[in-house]
Amino acid sequence: MKLALRKRQIGAIPVLEVVQEDRVYAPLPLIVYYHGWQTTKELVLTQGRKLAQQGFRVVLPDAQNHGQRQAPISSIPSLTFFQSIHTNLFEFETVVDYFNQLGLTNGRLGVGGVSMGGMTTCALLTQHPEINVAACIMGSPSLIDYRQELEKSLKDRGISFPRDYKYLTSWIDHYDLASHYTNLPKRPLFFWHGLYDEKISFAQTDRFVRANLGPEITFHAANERHMVKVPTMDQVTEFFKTHL
Repeated sequence: MKLALRKRQIGAIPVLEVVQEDRVYAPLPLIVYYHGWQTTKELVLTQGRKLAQQGFRVVLPDAQNHGQRQAPISSIPSLTFFQSIHTNLFEFETVVDYFNQLGLTNGRLGVGGVSMGGMTTCALLTQHPEINVAACIMGSPSLIDYRQELEKSLKDRGISFPRDYKYLTSWIDHYDLASHYTNLPKRPLFFWHGLYDEKISFAQTDRFVRANLGPEITFHAANERHMVKVPTMDQVTEFFKTHL
C-alpha cells in the first residue's frame, strides 16, 4: 500500500502526517505519536509508516526544543526535559482539533510514544477521556516516581538544582497516571519496557502494571536496554490494529 507523507505546520508545531495515499481525504482513526528526548519526529517515522499501512492517519509532532524547534538544553537539570513534556500536553488538543476541523478523523483517537513520548502519552490519559487507545514504549507511567529518582540522583552526585523543585514541577502531580489511574476510564493500554533500561527505570512501569493489571493492559517486558527495534514496532502496530 503506497503511503503519502505530508509536512504540516500547525501554528508553531511542525508535524509529519502519514496516511495511505488513496485515503488522504478520508475520515480515519487518528493516532498522535510522540518521539523521545533529544530525537525528532523523523525518528518515529518507521513506526508511523507501519501504523499508516493499517489504515490510520498518523501524526508525528516535533516536541518543543526538538527537531525543527531545536533549542539549547538548559544547564538547570531536567528543566528542558519537563518543559518539552509540558508543551506536548499544552499542544495536544491543538493538533487533534486541526484534523477534526478538516474532517479527516472519524472519532477514534489513539496516542503513543517512545521514552519521553511515552511519558507524554501516560500524562495525556489523566486528562483526556476521548483517547480510546494508548501505547507507552520505554516511558514511565509515573512522572512523580521519575522526578523522585531524578532528584535523588542529582543529590547523590552533588548537582545543584532549585530548592523549590517540587513546586516548580507541581503540574506533574495532576498528570501522574499511576496516582490517578483507579479513577480514570479504562482503555486498552500497551506497555513495552526493557529490563535493562539505563535511562528510564523498568521498575516504574513494572510497579504500575502489578498494581493495576487488568484486561485492558498489555505489558511486554524485554531483555533489552533503552532501544526500540522493529519487532517492538510490529507489536505496537498490531495492538492499535486490534483495539483502534
